[in-house]
Formats: sequence, C-alpha cells, structure tokens
Amino acid sequence: MRCHPLAARRLLVIAPHPDDEAIGAWGLMRRRRVGASVRVIVVSDGAASHPGSLRWPPERLATERRRETRRAMATLGLAPSAVRFLGLPDGVLDMARVEEALRQAMRRCPAPDLIVGPLATDAHADHRAVARAISRLPRRGERRIGYQVWPAVAARRRGPCVSLGMAGTRMKRRVIHGYRTQTGRITDAVAGFTITPAHLRAFAAPLEQFEILA
Repeated sequence: MRCHPLAARRLLVIAPHPDDEAIGAWGLMRRRRVGASVRVIVVSDGAASHPGSLRWPPERLATERRRETRRAMATLGLAPSAVRFLGLPDGVLDMARVEEALRQAMRRCPAPDLIVGPLATDAHADHRAVARAISRLPRRGERRIGYQVWPAVAARRRGPCVSLGMAGTRMKRRVIHGYRTQTGRITDAVAGFTITPAHLRAFAAPLEQFEILA
C-alpha cells in the first residue's frame, strides 16, 4: 500500500536559516503521528541578517538565533537534541560545502523516511544552494518534498504538489513572531531584515504546500 506523501515515521526538516524550519514545515512537524520522530538541521548560522549592528554583532546574533529556533521547536515538543546547527556562513552558502556538512550530519542520525527542504527555485541564493546540496545526497529509500519560502526566481513547470491544511494558523504565526531578531528587535543595523505583517500572513497561510521531488 502506498503511503501518503506527507506521512513519516522519521521526519527530517532541513532549513537554510534559523526560522525557515518553522516557516516551511511547522504544521507538518506539528501533525506528526504518535511515535514518529522529528529532527531538524539548520544549515547557516543566520548571522548576516543585520549587518552593521553594534548591539548585535555576528557571534551574538548567531547565538540568539539558535536560541530562537530551540524555543520554537519546543512548542512542538522537540528536545534541543533534535535540532542540529551546522553553523555555515549565512549569505554565502556554497553547495559543495553544504552537501558535505549534510552528509556528515546525517550519518549521525537514524535514516529518515521523509526529507523536507527548500526548493531550488527559491529567490534566496542560500535556499537554492541548500536545495541543490540535498538533491546530490544519495537516496536511502526516503521520500523528498520541498517548500518555498520566497517567490520563485524564475517560472518553471512545477512537479506534483501536496497541501497540508493548517488548523493552527494563529499558533504558527505566534511561533514565527517569536523569532524576535527577525521581527523588529534589532534596530541599529545598517541594513537589516524584518518579517513584516505581510510576510507573516504569507508564512502562516491556511495551507502549507510542498512539491514532491523526484
């Protein structure tokens, strides 16, 4: 019997930055069945989101973003040990380096039966690098699906998609807003990223949509 595309006993969510795990797959992780395991790998350190901040230099920012991710995942009942941070440099992710880091990290955890990661069409270069790195990982019988955070960089024919209804839309919005370094806490950066109300509405839409990857 063929299983549902979103069913998993051992789910692995791969995030380019600390917060993409919640934006891309919070609802999917929340709906896991009793006894199913969830692991999260965050690829970059997230330290480039607010360049020029004196109060939040890169090391402090990276440390806080790890804390934010752990707190967000705790709302799903995930222990800190279920989240692994690779700490690669934010904003300049290299596909080959990401691939090697993911290979090493995945050797240390049970083989997943479903991998969730960013799509290679995402407008953010780091997301595309992670997506390409995942595509180069040897398959071990698992299924793979992808999520889109930012608009596609170019139009293309999409593969088959599957959607997940979000019963906890308000809760997901609160969780994303809890990444406070990304929602207005840092005010002294030369150029900084802030999740706007429009972003929040898009990130916590009534549906999480995933593309089924061949």
